[in-house]
Amino acid sequence: MAENKGAGSFAGNIIKFVIPLVISVGLCYLLFTGIDFKEMMAIIREQCDFRWIALGFVFSIAAQICRGYRWGIQLRALGVTPPARILNYSIFGTYAVNLVFPRLGEVWRSGYIAQRQRAPFTTVFGSMVADRLSDTISVALITLFAFIVASKAILGFLDQNGDSYAAIGRLLTSPWLWGCAALCVAALVFMLKVRTHNKILLKIRQAVGELWQGFAVIVKMPGKGRWLLLTAGIWICYFMQLYVSFYAFPFTAQLLSDWGTQAALVTFVLGSISMGVPSNGGIGPWQWAVMFALGIYGLPIEQAGAFANLSLGTTTLLTIALGILTFAAIALDKKKTNKNV
Repeated sequence: MAENKGAGSFAGNIIKFVIPLVISVGLCYLLFTGIDFKEMMAIIREQCDFRWIALGFVFSIAAQICRGYRWGIQLRALGVTPPARILNYSIFGTYAVNLVFPRLGEVWRSGYIAQRQRAPFTTVFGSMVADRLSDTISVALITLFAFIVASKAILGFLDQNGDSYAAIGRLLTSPWLWGCAALCVAALVFMLKVRTHNKILLKIRQAVGELWQGFAVIVKMPGKGRWLLLTAGIWICYFMQLYVSFYAFPFTAQLLSDWGTQAALVTFVLGSISMGVPSNGGIGPWQWAVMFALGIYGLPIEQAGAFANLSLGTTTLLTIALGILTFAAIALDKKKTNKNV
């Protein structure tokens, strides 16, 4: 029994940590083998106006603060009332954790809030799932909007990636995929409906109930108007971070002059979609997506690489800095809380 548990834990760690790391390293290797690295670095040194990158940091931090306040609305509806600074710590910490352990940041922030506020983990986790689902819906709506205003560029993207697009279509229409999904749903319904005294099944039911409570609160919570405004604020800030970064280089600024906002919008959409690929903080997939988007508008690979790598590199440094400050603040808060107990 212990051996099976150990094997399962090992396989789980491989899926959670090793595969995203391999994806990041592999894509970065392919990324830099196709670029003249010295030329790319010369472009960054000689042509970048870092003041625009610094302005982008302001929008990045503002987006994360909006995210913290938005999550706070959901948590308050569940009777969980962390202070605003604690919510900000949870968001800054999430991005820092995801750099090292992809997708574990969301679990960490749920555990941090649940432990500090003495709330059920599954309920807090459910509210986080709803928070992330709203991001998925937001990206879908932004993608639809981008398709409307920049359909020519996006259709060019699909035409140039016909094989990949067809493969995705085959996957989504595969009877095996939908059959497995139906079996999983049927198994879940059976576990929830069957009469039983089995302790494991009863714990699963309790966990699912708490998870659903945290997830469903978004529909009936007070402050939905503020929640929607904060959602808009998050994505406007994310977009503005990328948009102002276009002015850091003369060649990306020229794209805005030639194509207008749609060049930044298409780049933003493809970059946002790429964040769904498991990787360490988007390293690898994000640069690929951004470079491809810039290539649609005719930007040479070295210039596109300079923009993509500098943008993600500086954002990663910001995430690390905020993470260090956050975990130091959490340690001080914990020490202060323990003294008051």
